[in-house]
Amino acid sequence: MTDAHRILEGVRDGSVSVGEAEAYFRRKPFEELGYAKLDRHRGDRQGFPEVIFCSGKADSFLASIYQRMAEADGCAFGTRASAHQFEVVREVLPEVVYDPVSRILKLEKKDREPGVGKIAVVSGGTADIPVAEEAAQTAEYFGASVERVYDVGVSGLHRLLSFTEEIQKANCVIAVAGMEGALASVVGGLVSNPVIAVPTSVGYGASMQGLSALLTMINSCANGIAVVNIDNGYGAGYIATQINRLAVRKDGKEQ
Repeated sequence: MTDAHRILEGVRDGSVSVGEAEAYFRRKPFEELGYAKLDRHRGDRQGFPEVIFCSGKADSFLASIYQRMAEADGCAFGTRASAHQFEVVREVLPEVVYDPVSRILKLEKKDREPGVGKIAVVSGGTADIPVAEEAAQTAEYFGASVERVYDVGVSGLHRLLSFTEEIQKANCVIAVAGMEGALASVVGGLVSNPVIAVPTSVGYGASMQGLSALLTMINSCANGIAVVNIDNGYGAGYIATQINRLAVRKDGKEQ
């Protein structure tokens, strides 16, 4: 459900005044900060609010962006944040939460609804978990229910096969793996729903910082596999959520 839909529902049930609704729909398409233009209409256009890519941003810029988004939306979600950036943002938003594994820095709405549908996030090894968690937490933030199945790479195929039934129940599967990246092909051969393959930069020299896994996944002989960029857990989580929403709507449960 988009924010615009919630506003209209609020007007109908009396929880939102006509004046508040009018102010919402009079919002400018973006908020000009000089160093950034916050896309206020993205949630209405795409169904997902704008996300902050934290890496490389000046401390003062990042703190201001988080503060403005929190004030306007009551939430903010950022990827590739450092521990230092967490401390900077926490100065202006004490309730912000940081996960050092996925490097996600987020402020969630207090009244957020439970996740719907089901996305399975599968990782080849423990070293792939940072990227897998970026994918999983992105999907959860955007309203999906996520099942994690970690460290089930092809070097011990029995581990993956013991979770086959659970993985097959998912509306979409995210397969995260480095080294040779064979996990995506194996998963693709086990499930009927889409698989999003995420190559990681985990591996020895000939893995070429994830290029080997990327090429393996692109050349997969299994059907129904799409591939995102190396280490792009966020992109996989976003696409998986879109697929999951379509499945939820098909079941008659509007998200």
